[in-house]
Amino acid sequence: MKKLKYIVCALLFTAGLTSCDDFLEILPMNEVVLENYWTDKNDVTSVVNSCYESMESEDFLTRMGVWGELRSDNMKAGANVPNNINEILKENLLPTNDLCNWSVFYKTINYCNTVCHYAPMVQAIDPNYTESEMLAHIAEVSTLRALCYFYLVRTFRDVPYTTQPSIDDSQNYILPATPFNDVLDSLITNLESVKDNAVSRYRLDNTNVIYAENNSRITRVAIWALLADLYLWRGDWENCIKYCDMVIDFKRKQYESVLDYMGNITNIELMDSIPLIMEQPVGSSVCGNSYYEIFGLGNSFESLFELYFSSTQSNTNKWVANYYGNANTINGRLSAPDFLRKDIVLGTNEVFKKTDGRAYCSIEVDGSSYYIRKYFFYDVTFKTQNLNTEKDLNLVPSYRGQDNANWIFYRLTDMLLIKAEALIQQGPDKYEEAFALINTVNKRANNNTVTLNIKDYVNTKELMEELLLAERHREFLFEGKRWFDLVRFARRDGNNSRLVALAVRKYTSNVNAIRIKLANPDRIYFPYAKSELKVNPLLKQNAAYADLEDSELTTN
Repeated sequence: MKKLKYIVCALLFTAGLTSCDDFLEILPMNEVVLENYWTDKNDVTSVVNSCYESMESEDFLTRMGVWGELRSDNMKAGANVPNNINEILKENLLPTNDLCNWSVFYKTINYCNTVCHYAPMVQAIDPNYTESEMLAHIAEVSTLRALCYFYLVRTFRDVPYTTQPSIDDSQNYILPATPFNDVLDSLITNLESVKDNAVSRYRLDNTNVIYAENNSRITRVAIWALLADLYLWRGDWENCIKYCDMVIDFKRKQYESVLDYMGNITNIELMDSIPLIMEQPVGSSVCGNSYYEIFGLGNSFESLFELYFSSTQSNTNKWVANYYGNANTINGRLSAPDFLRKDIVLGTNEVFKKTDGRAYCSIEVDGSSYYIRKYFFYDVTFKTQNLNTEKDLNLVPSYRGQDNANWIFYRLTDMLLIKAEALIQQGPDKYEEAFALINTVNKRANNNTVTLNIKDYVNTKELMEELLLAERHREFLFEGKRWFDLVRFARRDGNNSRLVALAVRKYTSNVNAIRIKLANPDRIYFPYAKSELKVNPLLKQNAAYADLEDSELTTN
């Protein structure tokens, strides 16, 4: 499966966008460059591809991982952890930390804004650039832009918001922060307006089983997935469920199409009417297949959107390579807390049952150390019957030889658990339906072994929410979602009690001080970078960091 080649923009165009250090320093492009650049469809395509290329950069990937995962109960320091990472792990989060800098996200946003601005003009002068192609490009980059803003608001809460490109000196980009919910509303409104213009499929092949071209670029189903997530955060349960159902129905039809063509499928089966990749496919005596297809090979049947990396291309996934491990550094700069992996085979672990393959695929045991292996394992096989010791697993891993792990934004089980969460919020009469979806995800991971009892959960909303949050924890371990999950629940709870109780599980020292910090509702967000405050007088620091910021500014 070949990756779509990203065409680099004209040199002057790129220089105008990528040399910035801060959002407000994104430079307008020279008028001569603009006059000569936007002339045909290929110019638009090259900038669309640059949007993806920007998201594949080390700066972008690292921030997605750090912002969505690092402060959660999933991660602690590993070997040679950089100071900027270590300070965040210790909850010593300062506006001077370079990981608070969001410029690479706004650079990507500006690429997207520029395409939306110029694509209609190009379509008017290039007879080979059809209106449907132009509308599809706008839908594609609008979705990438929405993803960028979604990361920003979940990390910083209120952020500067614009859909206008930086293209000339007359524009004023000193913007105040737009409130969290206003940004969500704008993203939803925009995506609703463009979703039907997006490409349904980029490739129609004879077997209907090649997914790469449809998973590594934005398609209509990817937009549905993002809308479901946005509606979940906005508290619009009905629309959230509607889009989850659209994705699930799409995958059912895709499964039926493949089945009709091939007559038999050995690696995917219907679990409670939902097609999922099997943990142990027909004819195999070992587990690990779902990991191999979803994370090892990538671009699996279950994928909805992921960034594609290839050892034959120049792009590499530096977040996974640097922090989870690579062929040269087996043990990454981050590791897993003991409670996530210890004594699972004994059946006494508080997170995983001993039959849950997600634990063995995600974390590797080395004496008393627990190393992150999700994405870094290329393949892994194991057995989950008659487990009493680690040796009984017969675990056989293979490490990824190249730094080419895809990064997954959405996959099918996301939709099952997002829908379950929305159902729980609708009330007790929806609890059984929500439990069934959670149970489906859990059963697949446990090789069709039932480990959950409905009677243990459906009596109260609190129990159902705990089950949902625990299943998301297991399913999306190290995928850049856990901290955002805790933030979403804290926003809905109206307090940080649940977030604090879960987040502090990884700490063995300074626990009370960290509890006090995280109890502050403003503290669950990152501070604005000091560099941003210097160039934007309309941007006001998060109250949790304001005193420190004022002190720093007066001494510099």
